[in-house]
Amino acid sequence: MSIVTRALEGRSADALEAVRVEITDGLISAVSRRPSRDESLPVLTPGFVDTQVNGYAGLDVNGDDVTPSTLIALTERLRAIGVTTWVPTVITGPEERILHALDCIRRARTIDPRVHDAIPCAHVEGPFISPDDGARGVHDLEWIRPLDAGEVDRWRRAGPVGIVTVSPHADRSEEQIARITAEGVTVSIGHTSADHAHIVAAVDAGARLATHLGNGIPTMLPRHPNAIWSLLADERITAGVIADGHHLPDETLVAMIRAKGDRGVFLVSDLTTIGGLAAGVHTTPVGGRVVLGDDLRLSHAGSDLLAGAAATLVDGVRRLAALPSIGLGTSLRLASENPASITPGARPALGRLEPGAPADLVLLDGAELRVDDVVVGGDQVG
Repeated sequence: MSIVTRALEGRSADALEAVRVEITDGLISAVSRRPSRDESLPVLTPGFVDTQVNGYAGLDVNGDDVTPSTLIALTERLRAIGVTTWVPTVITGPEERILHALDCIRRARTIDPRVHDAIPCAHVEGPFISPDDGARGVHDLEWIRPLDAGEVDRWRRAGPVGIVTVSPHADRSEEQIARITAEGVTVSIGHTSADHAHIVAAVDAGARLATHLGNGIPTMLPRHPNAIWSLLADERITAGVIADGHHLPDETLVAMIRAKGDRGVFLVSDLTTIGGLAAGVHTTPVGGRVVLGDDLRLSHAGSDLLAGAAATLVDGVRRLAALPSIGLGTSLRLASENPASITPGARPALGRLEPGAPADLVLLDGAELRVDDVVVGGDQVG
């Protein structure tokens, strides 16, 4: 007979209910609710799920010095900020570097069962993206190359590839996309200069996600058609968005969420190694010199181009929650249940407050939405 090993109490996002979660053998075993307006209780939410993390706090998935220990340490540091499940994101580079990073991810998951649960798969963002200025962002032009399902197959032999970001701008891209999706890899459209016809062909071939929608596109677009409209309009596409206040204006975020519906969007951080560091000039392994402002804007030194992000997923939750048309409940779902639902390899019921779901939970200060406590598999972190 299983014995309840832990119980947590908090309040719902709308502050209308007190919530008690019982935990047995690392899973939620019972959830009870009662009417309450006690705003002194912390907000109880599923742990955050971040499908786009390049690094954090001085650690980098893409550095030449990455090891399995890097992934283990990143898992611990991300848990401290409420991210209990994350997808290491390997960006454009030589194939050897991509293979090395994927091998490190695979070995880290083998070494540490906690990391195995925390990292369901890897996301490779590039190198099959648009070479055009603006669309490619700060990805290194030298290593951008044509879409090749054969290379993706080699990646899969090295590590647990679950998501690949591609640009379908070239003719017959859909043939490569169909081959990739047939192997169980989710294709996401991003860093693209593709026109409407090429995007539709890519989605028909199996592409199902949009990578940080509204970013990684040419700086000048025709009013219509363009990639943003095409991806917003297609109900088969679920869109990731960055809510750090720099990648997208608030009104754009609101419009995207309204267009896709609050089940068709999920938050990502796009965190880099600079996240969690002091403001100033830094050097990254793949982005070179970058400038981090006091407002957490991260840009490429000498230009206005964004160089990833330094704000965390909970920062994005705070920003969205402050928008009257969005609110806290939707913001939390966009950072937990929604990304869990599109993540290959995610554990059953991940991101939900229901019996049978993993007991990965976060308690947030009700006033400031500060991460006060984190529980992973029923055990308190830190």
